[in-house]
Amino acid sequence: MAIKPKKHKWQEIQDILLKMKEDTLREITKTLKNGADTTLIGEPSGDIYDQASSERDRELGLLLGDREREKVHAIDEALLRIKENEYGICEECEEEIPHGRLKAMPFTRHCVKCKSDLEKLQAQTKRFEEERAYREIPLGSEEEDA
Repeated sequence: MAIKPKKHKWQEIQDILLKMKEDTLREITKTLKNGADTTLIGEPSGDIYDQASSERDRELGLLLGDREREKVHAIDEALLRIKENEYGICEECEEEIPHGRLKAMPFTRHCVKCKSDLEKLQAQTKRFEEERAYREIPLGSEEEDA
């Protein structure tokens, strides 16, 4: 009877992460290729609406590319945490992250409660900054300068 090598605790998650990374890199390559194809055309074609639509599509592609690169970075960090035996522990409360959450979101660094708390804090901070920026804009100042 052959003896199977013992898999480490996070082997299934590591396999999921590696597959996600491969898929994401493939998507980035596809996006870059499509972006290169559209920039090689040179002279703008079509009417102004076609040009605006093409520009919007290009900007959306760049935005999605940035998100995909961030995802690859998060995956690499998760793989490093597995390697360093630091995986599966919430960075806020230092409790174990439930296995189900890790399977659903394998590059997460926080348990559900801490992630929810962080998102609430980020939303409050964003609202505060928007309100502050709104209060700092003097009303009618552009009209007075004209």
